[in-house]
Amino acid sequence: MASSADIRKDIVINYNGQLCVVIDFTFVNPGKGSAFYRTKMKGLDSGKVNEVTFKSGEAIDIVDVDKRKLQYLYKDNEGYHFMDPVSYDQVALSAEMVGEKGVYLKEGTDAMVLLHDGSPITIEVPRKVTLKVVEAPPAVKGDTASGNVTKEATLENGIKIRVPMFIKEGEMVIVNTDTGEYVERA
Repeated sequence: MASSADIRKDIVINYNGQLCVVIDFTFVNPGKGSAFYRTKMKGLDSGKVNEVTFKSGEAIDIVDVDKRKLQYLYKDNEGYHFMDPVSYDQVALSAEMVGEKGVYLKEGTDAMVLLHDGSPITIEVPRKVTLKVVEAPPAVKGDTASGNVTKEATLENGIKIRVPMFIKEGEMVIVNTDTGEYVERA
């Protein structure tokens, strides 16, 4: 049996008889008292997100899941559609399963789909994705004098991020999918 020290994002835990995926976690070590892990877990059956606290060293039941690398195809009313590049089998995931990670999916992107007993649970998108800048205001001489060295840019997936002043429309940038922040120019 695993302990709370094994808690990571996107692992599946059997908590009170329900399968839950860890969305986010923080390790807290207060000055007084024992350390603990504060987690946000999403119930796979209900879709509800609950905050759960585990004591440091507490036993937890991590469920074995299969990870399959699938290629993203398209999104429609049913959800997000993926294809296994080896067997060409298609899998559809609901918008609730994909969650906010869906904005980083582009046609042809590879993603790890977590499966439990053959049914999809959730996905893991790549840590970094390359996206095209579709709208970025031009840099104006003197902007950097105020210490403001970034500007807001809109990417092809519709999200807005802060980018350096030298980024122009049409350029490709790499974005960290965990934080939603600019990493570098592609």
